[in-house]
Amino acid sequence: MSSMKGKVALVTGASSGIGRSTALAFADRGARVALAARREGELAALAAEVEAMGGEATYLQTDVSVANDVERMVAHTIERFGRLDFAVNNAGIEWELQGIADFSEENWDRVLDINLKGTFLCLKYEARSMLEGGHGGAIVNVGSVNSFLGFGGGAAYVASKHAQVGLTTSVSAELAPRGIRVNIVCPGIIDTPMHQRLRGIVGDELYESVLQGRVHQKRKGLPEEIAKVIVFLCSDEASYITGTTVTPDGGFTMTL
Repeated sequence: MSSMKGKVALVTGASSGIGRSTALAFADRGARVALAARREGELAALAAEVEAMGGEATYLQTDVSVANDVERMVAHTIERFGRLDFAVNNAGIEWELQGIADFSEENWDRVLDINLKGTFLCLKYEARSMLEGGHGGAIVNVGSVNSFLGFGGGAAYVASKHAQVGLTTSVSAELAPRGIRVNIVCPGIIDTPMHQRLRGIVGDELYESVLQGRVHQKRKGLPEEIAKVIVFLCSDEASYITGTTVTPDGGFTMTL
């Protein structure tokens, strides 16, 4: 793939998992990277890792559910690097398994605020910056196979991930004529801290039965495998791809 030297990528949820791997993948392609997450210590360590490989990085502790934080995050990126070319809206949280009759309003609000409102706020301020810059750009939202599939006890998480698909296609229709492509990547079972916590919630037996019974490749995906898809969607090689859902899931959603 072509070099991204001179370009700037912003990655939310960059402190671990897919976000961390995506930031490193951008840096490996020559892009300067802005890192955002709630855990500042992990961001600092990642920025140091990027710089050790000869790249440039900046970071800012950010809660994507807070508008002022998101606006400050984008402004920090522009102040530090002068432009914004790529944005990856990866920040998100999982769920607490809870039946709908007992589903707490607090749990609902917490998940929707970060997973859905957070994606909206990021799109708002990223798009504003890219439009003001006048050089186009590419944005990738990170969903889940639960953007299409529901499961008992996960109402808030599933609702937030379904909604991200509609948000992506709508914003693509608005921004693509102005040179900004917007896509969504919906990973399956990936070897991340979030999925390790999920395994603890559902138990080893159920987790393995899903992995072996539904995933064609019979294994978890790796964060770097998803990062490659995200970086591709931001690259010139994907210049005619927008409003699209890409599902790197090892065949999970294709199993009846």
